Amino acid sequence: MPNTYTQIYLQAVFATEGREIKIMPDIREEVEKYICGIFVNKKQKILAIYANPDHLHVFFSYKNLQITIPDLIKTVKIESTNFINEKKFCSGKFSWQEGYGAFSYAKSQKDKVVNYILNQEKHHVNKNFKEEYLEMLEAFEIEFKDEYLFEFYNE
Repeated sequence: MPNTYTQIYLQAVFATEGREIKIMPDIREEVEKYICGIFVNKKQKILAIYANPDHLHVFFSYKNLQITIPDLIKTVKIESTNFINEKKFCSGKFSWQEGYGAFSYAKSQKDKVVNYILNQEKHHVNKNFKEEYLEMLEAFEIEFKDEYLFEFYNE
């Protein structure tokens, strides 16, 4: 599209099915690289990614407006699920929970968000995923119903 210019920064967050601990440290980097490849194939630019054992954060520059955000996240979840299962990275079947969070940021916030995502391991020493996710929803003033949130077990 000539004369179409965008600068949209988004963080997407999604969780493993049943919030099971599935993305172990020994496979984390390979899972992240594969997911980055999906984004690149969809003409998006990854700024930061971190696969926690039970959820994932990815911060990207949304550039290709030919694919909607829901279709992009759906593709990432399907393709990464297939990859993880084909490689037999986990005991049992791997899948992501339905739904996701998507949060937009200004360019001035970019470094802060990148740092936040890359330091997930330290961050989760003091705050569990449920606390983190609820804080994000509240900070972005997103109305939600408890029954439609991720499944939060033992938190």
